[in-house]
Amino acid sequence: MYRSHNCGALRMSDVGANVTLSGWVQISRDLGGLTFVDLRDRYGITQLVFNIEDDQPLCERARKLGREFVIRASGVVRERSSKNANRPTGDIEIDVKEFEILNASKTPPFTIEDESDGGDELRMQYRYLDLRRTPLQKNILFRSKLAIETRKYLDGIDFVEVETPVLIKSTPEGARDFVVPSRMNAGQFYALPQSPQTFKQILMVAGYDRYFQIVKCFRDEDLRADRQPEFTQIDCEMAFVTRDQILDTFEGLTKHLFKSLKNIELTDFPKMSYDDAMRDYGSDKPDIRFGMKFHYLEEDMKGHDFAIFDSAESIIGIVAEGIADEYSNKDMKKLTEWMQRPQIGAKGLVYIKYMADGSIKSTVGKFYDDTFLKSLGDKLEAKTGDVLFILSGELEKTQKRLNELRLEMGRRLGLMKEGDFKPLWVIDFPLLEWDEDSNRFHAMHHPFTSPKKNEIEKMMSGDHETLKNLKADAYDLVINGSEIGGGSIRIHDRDLQSKNFDLLGFTKEEAEAQFGFLLGAFEYGAPPHGGIAFGFDRLCAVLNGQSSIRDFIAFPKNNQGRDMMIDAPSPIDDVQMTELFLSSTHTATEE
Repeated sequence: MYRSHNCGALRMSDVGANVTLSGWVQISRDLGGLTFVDLRDRYGITQLVFNIEDDQPLCERARKLGREFVIRASGVVRERSSKNANRPTGDIEIDVKEFEILNASKTPPFTIEDESDGGDELRMQYRYLDLRRTPLQKNILFRSKLAIETRKYLDGIDFVEVETPVLIKSTPEGARDFVVPSRMNAGQFYALPQSPQTFKQILMVAGYDRYFQIVKCFRDEDLRADRQPEFTQIDCEMAFVTRDQILDTFEGLTKHLFKSLKNIELTDFPKMSYDDAMRDYGSDKPDIRFGMKFHYLEEDMKGHDFAIFDSAESIIGIVAEGIADEYSNKDMKKLTEWMQRPQIGAKGLVYIKYMADGSIKSTVGKFYDDTFLKSLGDKLEAKTGDVLFILSGELEKTQKRLNELRLEMGRRLGLMKEGDFKPLWVIDFPLLEWDEDSNRFHAMHHPFTSPKKNEIEKMMSGDHETLKNLKADAYDLVINGSEIGGGSIRIHDRDLQSKNFDLLGFTKEEAEAQFGFLLGAFEYGAPPHGGIAFGFDRLCAVLNGQSSIRDFIAFPKNNQGRDMMIDAPSPIDDVQMTELFLSSTHTATEE
C-alpha cells in the first residue's frame, strides 16, 4: 500500500494511529539528533520526524533525501511539541519507522514554493514542476469545480450537452483561423473552430432547444495576458426565447457560480446600453466598481483662445477625488508621461487642482481664470482636494485614452477593492462597423447577429448612414472591467441573413460557398433563437481577482504562441510534408 492517508488528512484525532503516506519532499531539515521532512501531495503537507536515537541508520538515510524526491513513509501519528497554526496538519507529525525512496529527483531549476524564484519562461518549460506549486494547484482545482458546477446548473434547467466538430471549414470573418491540411483531399484544408457558432444554430433548427458545451476554441491572433491561441468557452444556445430570457438564464448561472464557489451573493445585474457605456466610461466593458464618469466640456472650454481645445472635436474630463495636495508637479509630470506612452498615445494631459486651501493650480491658467475654473469645478461637483483631468482630440481616441487614465486612477486610489464584484449587461451594440481602410462594413459581433426587431426594415432598405446606426440584439456580460461573455439573438430567416452577408461584402456565390448549409437549414423551419458564450478561462481568473488566464490553464502557450514544455510548434518530417501535399517537390498539381 502506497498510502493510508493523503498528506492533508491527519489531525489530532489520529494520534496513535499507524499510517502510510506517499508524496514529494518539500524540504528537509537536519537538526543533529532529529531530521524533519515536510512531505507534500496535492492535499497538503505533513511533517515527518526521524530520531537518531530510535534508528540511526534510518535517520542517516533520511538526511540524504533531496527536494522533490518521491518517498513512501510509514509510522505513528503523534502530537507536535511545536505546532504550526498556518497548516491544517500543523498539530501532528509522523514518527517514521520505515520509508522507501520511490524515485529520486534532480535538483529542480526553481523552488517549488508559493512564491517561486523561477521566471515565466523557465516555469513554462518545466510546467510539470510549476504545477506542483500550491497556487497553481488551487487554480486548476478551482477550474475543475467551476466546470462541474456549470454542468450541474445547466443540466438542472434542461440544457443538453452536445459535442460539435473540431475539424470544420475556414471562414474569412473574424480572427485568423488555424488551418489543418487534409491528406485525403489534396490541396484542401480544415480549420479549427473559433467557436461552434453555426453548429449550435443548426442544433436549434434540429429541435434541441437548450444546448451547451464546455468547448475548446482556437484563434490565430496576437496574445495578451487574457488571450491564448486555444481557449475554452461555456458555449450555449436557446430557441424560442427573447433577449431578456437569455440574460435572466445566464445571470442565474453566474450568480450560482459565485455563490457555490466563492460564497458571494450577487445582486441583480444592471443593464447599460453600449452608447451609454461609451459616453460615460469610454469603454464597452466599463469597470463600475467606482464612479469617475466622463464629463463632456466642449461648451465650457471652447472659445477661450486655447487653440488645442478650440480645434478639438471633443474635450472630456474626469474628476479624481482627494489627490490635489498629494500629487506634486513631479507626480503630475510622471502621470503625463504615462499617458504619452505609445500604448496610449496622448499628446498631453491638462489638469486643474482644487487645493485644500481654496486655491486653484492649473496647466491652462493662462487661458482660464480662477473664477471660471472654480465655476467649472462647481458644475462638475469637484470638491476641495479634487483634481479635474482633461483630454482632447478625436472623440473615439479621446474616449479610449481617458478610459485608460480612469482605470489607472482607480488602481492608484484603491477603488478596485479585492473581493468586490460589479457585474453588468452591456446591451444594444451597433450591428455593423464601417471600416474606412477596406471601405466596407464589418460585423460588430459576428455575421449571424440579428438587428433589433424595429431595425429590420431599416436594414433591408436603409442607406449607408442608416446602416451605420443600426442596433443589434447583442449583449455582453462584463464583470469588473472584463468581458466575461457575449452573445446575441440570431438571424433565423434566410432573406435577412442573405442581406447581412451582402452588407458585409459577400457575393452571393461566396455566401453560398461559405454558409450555404446554414442558409439552407433556415428554409426548413428554423425557430427564433439566441445564445451566449462565456470565456471560461477568463471567468476563472476574474472570480479569483487575477488578470492573467495563463495560470488557470494546465499547459498554456507563451506570448509567441509556443508550448515551451513540448517545444511546439515544430517542423514535421519530409514524409508527412509529402503526404499532406505541402512539399515543394510533391504538390497537388503534380498529382
